[in-house]
Amino acid sequence: MEPTRPPVHLPDASFEVSGLARPRPVDLYRAPGVRITNEAFIVAGRKFSIPELTHLQTARGPHDRLTLRAVMVTAAVLVGIGVALGYTGDLYRLPATTYAGLGLAAFVPVGLALMGHRWRPPAYELWGRYKGETVLLFSSDHERQFGQVTRALIRAREAARLGGLAFPPASDTPYEPMP
Repeated sequence: MEPTRPPVHLPDASFEVSGLARPRPVDLYRAPGVRITNEAFIVAGRKFSIPELTHLQTARGPHDRLTLRAVMVTAAVLVGIGVALGYTGDLYRLPATTYAGLGLAAFVPVGLALMGHRWRPPAYELWGRYKGETVLLFSSDHERQFGQVTRALIRAREAARLGGLAFPPASDTPYEPMP
């Protein structure tokens, strides 16, 4: 004799879904002031929709204004000293060490420019077209952060182009069990 099994109740076939459940945004990058999801790029309170971002380009910003001013003032002072010495006629009576000092002083603006570029380098900038207008999307002095943001934005655009991904390959969780 076989044991009796309880009857199996199947769900009602007329069950309808009122709307598709929208998956929550997946964070591709998150830092203070910057968030990139598979749907939006949010930076400094501005929100850009990923599908509407096109023509991404990277660039370097302008040189530091303080460095440029220091170089210009130093060069102008050195030129002024040279012109003043030339008009007074004292150039013939100067010792050789003074000429060497003036020659070395000509390298001061170059040294200032090199130090300024090293200590305060131009910012890394990410530009793109959003709703038909070219805008500065992101700017950073830190090359590593800039690279991370740029790569996350590229991944978000690829996911949007492919129709979206529930868990992108570079998500913060390397393994997600299947539901």
